Amino acid sequence: MREFTVPPVVSGSPAGGLADVVFERAERDPDRVVLGRKTAGVWRDVTSAELAGEVLALAKGLLAQGVRFGDRVAVMARTRYEWTLFDFALWAVGAQPVPVYPTSSAEQVHWILYDSSCTACVVEDEDQAMTVGSVIEGLPQLRLLWQLDAGAVAELVAAGRGVDEDVVHGHRRAVTPEAVATVIYTSGTTGRPKGCVLTHENFMFEADTLVSRWESVFRAGPGEQPSTLLFLPLAHVFGRMVEVAAVRAGVKLGHQPALAASELLPDLAAFRPTFVLGVPYVFEKVFAAARRAAEAEGRTGPFDRAVETAVRYAEAREQKAFGTGPGPSAALRMEHQLFEKLVYGKVREALGGRVRHAMSGGSAMSRRLGLFFDGAGITVFEGYGLTESCAAATANPPGAVKYGTVGPPIPGTTVHIAEDGEVWLYGRHVFSGYLGDPGATRDVLREGWLATGDLGRLDGDGYLTITGRKKEILVTSNGKSVAPAALEERVRSHPLVSQCVLVGNDRPFVAALVTLDMEGIAHWLSMRGLAQRAAEQLVGDPALTAEVRRAVVAANTLVSQAEQIRAFRVLAGQFTEERGLLTPSLKLKRRAIEKAYAREIAGLYPS
Repeated sequence: MREFTVPPVVSGSPAGGLADVVFERAERDPDRVVLGRKTAGVWRDVTSAELAGEVLALAKGLLAQGVRFGDRVAVMARTRYEWTLFDFALWAVGAQPVPVYPTSSAEQVHWILYDSSCTACVVEDEDQAMTVGSVIEGLPQLRLLWQLDAGAVAELVAAGRGVDEDVVHGHRRAVTPEAVATVIYTSGTTGRPKGCVLTHENFMFEADTLVSRWESVFRAGPGEQPSTLLFLPLAHVFGRMVEVAAVRAGVKLGHQPALAASELLPDLAAFRPTFVLGVPYVFEKVFAAARRAAEAEGRTGPFDRAVETAVRYAEAREQKAFGTGPGPSAALRMEHQLFEKLVYGKVREALGGRVRHAMSGGSAMSRRLGLFFDGAGITVFEGYGLTESCAAATANPPGAVKYGTVGPPIPGTTVHIAEDGEVWLYGRHVFSGYLGDPGATRDVLREGWLATGDLGRLDGDGYLTITGRKKEILVTSNGKSVAPAALEERVRSHPLVSQCVLVGNDRPFVAALVTLDMEGIAHWLSMRGLAQRAAEQLVGDPALTAEVRRAVVAANTLVSQAEQIRAFRVLAGQFTEERGLLTPSLKLKRRAIEKAYAREIAGLYPS
């Protein structure tokens, strides 16, 4: 199949802008809880009336301080309550938030603020204020700087007390769906980041489509309010879409700034969301932690049997959904029930205990991991999209999840596979272009079609599988083309492996650089009664090398002999954003990695 379209479920064009829903809901249902806010370690509810009041007060302050309709204002912070306040307050006055990752370098901050002509900037703390300060000489248009941890919100609220509410509402009513809502910069894996211009209509169409089609996710059981804890970065389009969709759907939204298990897991237990949205990394970590706990208790065998049962159970349900099987047998259902309390309930408890649905995006999730979570009682809807498509363009639908794929197009979207295998997208969520860069816009937008740069295939049901990225294809000196993503993902699924990067361009064969998961390593050493050692001391360890080799051998079963990994090198360090080897959204910067490890790569090939 070369092209597949799913009809829209959202009819007509939206009206107004993104801030309208905050005030409309406050009038219609003022006591509904719409946000959770953590203060002094305790979560408290925020009603729709309270949210509207806070947004209005902040919007008045922004106007008093000189923010005008159409101004761009950078927001540089972790995922926190105040980011959502600023987003909706800026939208209420017709301004355009420009998200900046809090870990961005001074050079990256300068480029984004300069390229987008930001007139103001919100930062989280003193370190970020100093980063902006270090490049302010080159930002003549930047007039205002506010620091959240220094009382920015209170300062702005105080400044706006003399502004009439009608002035804010006048600005808000002037916002049209076609107006620019935000400029989100790409991760810059292959060059300087580009500013994606996204409109209010892009976000409203995308959010309302997701809420309508995935209605079972955005509602809860009897006596429960739907809720989600957002731990994705709000600087990324995925996190931003979650924020918008939750507010539009009346879902209780909480914010968690850290992905570290020590901080995330306690908040999941306290907030108890009904669904979560994350990247595969999060689900991999939950699974790995569950397996380590089982091994520490001497229950590795039962845990592994529970995993196999969950996978078989989910596969049987999947086959029934697509009319290729009868569903789980009576024996399999009994076996599955046996592991419910022993294993599956504990996995769900790690996510707060109430989660029954999850959405995953950003990178590929292994089919087996998705099946396991499904069998453990959490349906993971994997999807695919880009900043340029305002988050999801495809996603597995309720009742028809096909693990290992990113699903069919979301309603109102068409997916087309070009002659060279490139994925093209068409729909009302596709962006209008790159800010100030018509050449780059022409490269990807062709009569409304978005050429994604990703390679993929559609099956007979219209489900998309991403097979690689055009710019990441390796071509060996023998002329063999190799898509690295699937092999890297399989190697990375080993509990002792953190990251994997394939190399082999213009080389006689494919090889790999592998980094270690130090949590997994600590557990591995402990279970063997060995003293803890640093990564530098482990490189070259025969037992560890044998473990990594097993991961490589498993990955090689996916491809032909000519595409297999023939050599690998275990590294002591990690590929990190601080070293310039990862983007802020954790994507590999392959060229930078190859340059940083040129000596190690050369050592993988005979001279």
